[in-house]
Formats: sequence, C-alpha cells, structure tokens
Amino acid sequence: MPTTPHLPDSTGQRPEAQPPQYPQQPPAHPTGPAQPPAPPAYPAQSAPPAYPDPGPLTPPPAYPQPPAQPAVPPQPATPAPLHVHHISTDQRRVYLKAHQRHADATALGSLLIYLPHFLSSLVVVSLVSLLALGGLAFVGILAWLLSGLLVFHRPTEGTLARRMLGLRHPTQEEFSRLAPVWQEVTARAGVDAQNYELWIEENDTDLNAVAAAGHIVGVTAFALNRLPNGELAAVLAHELGHHVGGHAWASLLGYWYALPARLAYRVIRFLAVVTLRVAAVFSSLGLLVIALFLGIFAFATITTLYGLPLLILAAPYALAAVGRRAELRADQHAAALGFAPMLASVLHQMHEADQAARHQAALAARAAGTRLPKESAVAKLLATHPDHHTRLHHLQPWLQPQPPR
Repeated sequence: MPTTPHLPDSTGQRPEAQPPQYPQQPPAHPTGPAQPPAPPAYPAQSAPPAYPDPGPLTPPPAYPQPPAQPAVPPQPATPAPLHVHHISTDQRRVYLKAHQRHADATALGSLLIYLPHFLSSLVVVSLVSLLALGGLAFVGILAWLLSGLLVFHRPTEGTLARRMLGLRHPTQEEFSRLAPVWQEVTARAGVDAQNYELWIEENDTDLNAVAAAGHIVGVTAFALNRLPNGELAAVLAHELGHHVGGHAWASLLGYWYALPARLAYRVIRFLAVVTLRVAAVFSSLGLLVIALFLGIFAFATITTLYGLPLLILAAPYALAAVGRRAELRADQHAAALGFAPMLASVLHQMHEADQAARHQAALAARAAGTRLPKESAVAKLLATHPDHHTRLHHLQPWLQPQPPR
C-alpha cells in the first residue's frame, strides 16, 4: 500500500512519526490517566517430580592394594670401637693348679737378708721378756714367734690394709668393673680368685697397685677408672705374680720380725745422741768417756752375734736389689699370661707421668732460682723398682712376634 509522505510543518521540520499501536496494549482509558498494564499471571509452580529411590548405596569397587613391604627391623646402634687393649672377660671353664703359690728364689733371698734383723729382734725380745716375765720369758719369746702367722690372718690383713696401706673396700659399681677382669686374670693363671681380696686406694692421680700380706690386691681409683680392661688386667696380673712367687708375704714377714730390732736401734740412737749432747755441755773428757763406752757396747754386740749386726748396715741395699728382682719376676708372670703388650703400655704411661713430674719440679726449681739435684748413685742403689728401660728390655721376648708353628 502507498505510504503517506511526511510534509514539513510551518517551521520547516518534519513531524515525528508516531509509534504504531500494538494490539496487546489495552486502549487508553477515556476519562482518567493511563494505568500501567497488569503483570501477566504465571502458572503456579508444581511440586518437583518424585525421583525413583536409588536403593541402598553400594560400596565403591575395591581397588587392588600394593603388596605389603616387609618390615625392616630397626638397625642396632653401631657400638663404639673397642680399645686396642680390650680383652674378653666372658666366663669359661677354669682349670686350677694343684700348687697355686710358692716361694721363689726372690722370696727366699728376702727372708735370708732379714735374718740378721730377726736374730737381733730375738735378742731384744729375749731381754725384754726376761726383765718382764722372769722365769716365764720363754712364753713371751714363743708368743712373738707365733705372731708372724698374723700375716696370713684375714681380719688382721684387713686392719693392715685400712690402717697402714690406706685401702678401702670397692663400691658395688667398682666391684662390677674389677671382678670380671680379676676373674680373667686368675683363670689364665689357674688360681682361685676367691683366695684374694680386692681393695681400692682412693687416689685419682697416680697409676699404681699393691700386693700385700697373703691375700691383699689393691689398685688405685685412677687405674680402675682410666685404664682399659686389658691394661687393668696386666696390672692385676703383675700383683698376682707377687703373691704366686711369695714376694708379698715374705717381705711383710721379714719386716714384722725386724720390728723389735729396729725399735731398739732407734731407742739406742736417741739415748746416745742425748748422752753425747749432755756430756758435751760439761766437758770434753766426759764426751770422750761416753763415746768410749758406746764403742765398747757396740763391739761386744757385734762379737756376741758373730758380726751379724754388721750385715744390717748393708741390708737396705740388698733388700732394694731383691725388690727390683721381684718386680721383674712379677712382670714376667704377667707377660706369660698374655699381657705383655698391655703391661708395656702401662709402663710407658707411668714413665711419661714420671717425666712430666720431673719437668714440673725442674720448672719450679728454676723459678725459685735453684737447680734440681740429680739422682745420686746411692739413691739408685736404694730404688725398689727397676728403671723403665730395664723393665721393657726384660719384656722383649714376649713383645716380639712369634714365628708361625
């Protein structure tokens, strides 16, 4: 159909086009303003449809599990490396010797050297018993002779260990460390370990040990706590050698029977010194008379005992020589039980400690403006232990590698 053209109005502008009327719009109200159209009515929402019951839930499918790994046992902690001189102390069968101790040549030599002291003591005891008991003097002499058996009396040994040697019984912890080593030493020697008593010296600075009387074996706390069990066994084997060879009881028995003579000698020397000083105050003639009297007494004593008192003057040197020999025999006993390398190590430690002490003494003497005196020949003769190099020299047969058999 033809369209009507829009003509411009009087102003020259074209009139705007009117929007077309849509049939869904209601007609305008004839009398009032136009009302907005009412919103369309939406149908009421119906309930959601019922879904079918899925039934009981089924478990998810089982997936194959990886194979179980075998349980790895916990790895034990790596033990600390043992000392080169560590020995096994496991219990084993022990074969005891029929004769577990004897008196070797060193012990017999010690008793022989003490013979002049014994005879001099016998004279002193006889004179004292005669003055005190009269006709019963033999009772005093016999009691003195039998008193030597106390060297092997256990309660008396305990008193000796505590009072004279300064020893004490080991604690439970100390005994748990010391007893297995002692058992190993005595097992190798074929000796009953129960025949001896273990003691401790409260010394935390010195490496030392002692064998005394008939059953005493003592070590310092330093040796017990610082040495590996092999070196401690070497020290104990050395002391056991003194007991097996009879060195310990022989030296103590000789010393016991020499006590009366030594006490008498000290009393006579004291009286002689006092008498000479008193005589010197009055006149030189009195001093000469006293000196002559003492000379006659000494000469009578020497001739009566067939010159044996003269041997007393040489006894300290002879006893020192026998003591050095006893130390070498005890070293050989420990080496024969298989402790030669351990004993050599202990000797090295003792030598180093001695050298360090000498060095400190030399420094102290230098600081004080003096000089440390050298060891005299007399001091060497009176030494009871051999020097370090001599002991190592006697251990060489056990330190050298043995040829294969």
